[in-house]
Amino acid sequence: MASLRERPPYDADERTQLVGWLEMQRAIIRWKCEGLSEADAQRSVLPDSPLMTPAGLVSHMRWVEHCWFEILFLGRPAVGPQFDDGPEDADMMVEGVPLAQLLQEYDRQCAVSNEIIAAHSLDDAGKHPDFRASAATLRWMLLHMIEETARHAGHLDTIRELIDGNKGYY
Repeated sequence: MASLRERPPYDADERTQLVGWLEMQRAIIRWKCEGLSEADAQRSVLPDSPLMTPAGLVSHMRWVEHCWFEILFLGRPAVGPQFDDGPEDADMMVEGVPLAQLLQEYDRQCAVSNEIIAAHSLDDAGKHPDFRASAATLRWMLLHMIEETARHAGHLDTIRELIDGNKGYY
């Protein structure tokens, strides 16, 4: 699922703008992982955040997409590492999982999210009965996912520069 790192048109409708900004940030996540060795994808460069590796962040973003669009919005069962009884940040614990596999899982999850987004009104609210955040509209969730994805794209930008000096916004 290759997408361009391009901003949406200035005069696009609201949905096109929201999805366009989210797709741009998703593309930056992928771009920041291009050319990384497996060792570097798993390498921790932030002493107080050992799980914040390129591989860990890609996995986290996959599960965040799943949580917001499938669980909170559609009301599907709360399954995934963030809902298990395991340790905090379990979604970032991916030692030994190849980066290519994590990126494929992220791409598949983004495709599922895009199908959900396309099939619903921006004014529709989430449906999960057990989570207060499911009261948010799809519009709110899209705005949140833009923020969440951009924040972690920024983390990846810094991590990538610390790993091998590669930098750049888009």
